[in-house]
Amino acid sequence: MFQRCALGRGESARCSCCGAKLEQMPRISVRGLLALILTAVALFLIANTTAIFSLQMGGSRHSATAFEVIYSMWTDHFYIVALVVLLTLVLAPLIKILLLSWLLLFAARGKRAPGFKPLMVTLHYVRPWTMIEVFVLGVLVSIVKAQLYFKVSTSAGLFAYAGIMILITMYSSFDIRMLWDLPLEERSS
Repeated sequence: MFQRCALGRGESARCSCCGAKLEQMPRISVRGLLALILTAVALFLIANTTAIFSLQMGGSRHSATAFEVIYSMWTDHFYIVALVVLLTLVLAPLIKILLLSWLLLFAARGKRAPGFKPLMVTLHYVRPWTMIEVFVLGVLVSIVKAQLYFKVSTSAGLFAYAGIMILITMYSSFDIRMLWDLPLEERSS
């Protein structure tokens, strides 16, 4: 029978019979995770307001932000593709970043955020829909291919998306279920 005990940072609990990992405390603190999330907010703003890359052919140069690309797909009647890109590149990451920011702001103060339960459930369902890493890899492949025909230069937006991709990878390893247990004093109230 498993009896729960307090774990230190980076420690894990294992089954005494089979040795399977039952639970692991993250190596990063709640405040450290909050710092990562707030950095992701800043990068998200940069990524969605600056150009991703620019193409130059002859004397003309064209660049576009993520929203301009989505709008272009929409006006070219690629409605489903535009909606999927909007969901996976903008809405899902934004919801995930905002929800985690809200939950961690309170957790860092030792409190449970207002609306904690529905927000945690929403976060659980939004988590798989953040596909920025797929976008960044797709853009990198497109840049390599486009260089055969155009002069391509990357812009701040692409680097911001790459930064978000790294941050999402870092905080995706954080088990958010741990937030259920964080302020133990509030569980009893």
